[in-house]
Amino acid sequence: MTTATRPLTLTVIVPAHNEEQGLPATLESLLRQTVPAEEIIVIDDGSTDRTGEVAAGYGVTVLRPPRNLGSKAKAQNYALPFCTTDLVLAVDADTVLADDYIEHIKPAFDDEDVLIASGCVQSRFERTWAERGRSVEYLYGFHWNRPIENMANSPVVCSGCCSVFRLQPLVDFGGFPERTIVEDMDYTWSVQMAGKKAVYVSAAVAWAADPEDLTYLRKQTWRWAAGYFQNVRIHLPRMIFKKPMLAFWVVLKLWETIAVPLWLVLPLVVPGVGFSIGDAFLWWFLWWLSTSTLMIGLPLVYAARKRKIPLRRVLRNLPYVFLTKLVDFCYQWKALVVELVLVPLRLSKGLVNYEKGRADTPAVPAPAARAGVESGEPATTT
Repeated sequence: MTTATRPLTLTVIVPAHNEEQGLPATLESLLRQTVPAEEIIVIDDGSTDRTGEVAAGYGVTVLRPPRNLGSKAKAQNYALPFCTTDLVLAVDADTVLADDYIEHIKPAFDDEDVLIASGCVQSRFERTWAERGRSVEYLYGFHWNRPIENMANSPVVCSGCCSVFRLQPLVDFGGFPERTIVEDMDYTWSVQMAGKKAVYVSAAVAWAADPEDLTYLRKQTWRWAAGYFQNVRIHLPRMIFKKPMLAFWVVLKLWETIAVPLWLVLPLVVPGVGFSIGDAFLWWFLWWLSTSTLMIGLPLVYAARKRKIPLRRVLRNLPYVFLTKLVDFCYQWKALVVELVLVPLRLSKGLVNYEKGRADTPAVPAPAARAGVESGEPATTT
């Protein structure tokens, strides 16, 4: 590890398309940082609302491409030539950072091998069934999967809504990857296969707006799943030799997708002949309930304690995670077939068009004055 000899400088870039309602909360959280950024740049990517005017009203730099660029990666790449600092923090226009986010994440770059770092993402809102289900997914993933992957020096993804990048290596790479629909995972894997580091910083907390209903949940889930299997198709063969531990997590996720139907069917076939339909269903329900509780129960209790979230609130949201997981399962299988079977056979182009996974964010206050890296309370709950 090499310790930095001077404080690293940082620019924030915020890609924004029709974000006039939600953008103020994001910018306010950036302007409240205990360690301020040297510059904040908003890319007004072909907005038809007042996004650019709203951003300008906060005194930040506003870039306006001549036309809508079509994806977050392209919008972020448009801003890179205007960045002159050591680090770049890419923040989604619907994401709010804890006041000390930059303070906590910058020290990760004292190690010169670290090229990308991201914090703990939690849900901003818990108003609808989709948001409540996603809030549980985040609590589980960021307090079980991410810490384990990080300890093994092989994070599967640094979340694109709040990741910090070392600028020059990113520029040398060609910018944010545009070959897949999920640039964050693509770059996270590429960095690690090149022998450099990606890290997860638990103390740095961000709150993201999630899909409010099935329409937008489907769009986001399809994009994430398709992007995952695009990266599997591109990277996995080399990853097995270049970064075996990361390949292990990727294959484990692939096996999980394939095994879900087996997990659902197994309790129906294990009892054998002689069980009535009612008995078989009861056995299946008990199997499903017990295995689900064991898999997610303890990590959720730990997450609730760490983020100082009332456990009753987590339990209230718990049933909804099975609905969001059902959507995940359907689109993971669709993505597996499309991206790993149909695309190689030239029977499909796969997912190439970027769609946002939510409607325009409503204007609501940011999670104000949260020294709360230990707080996971969203801005509004019902």
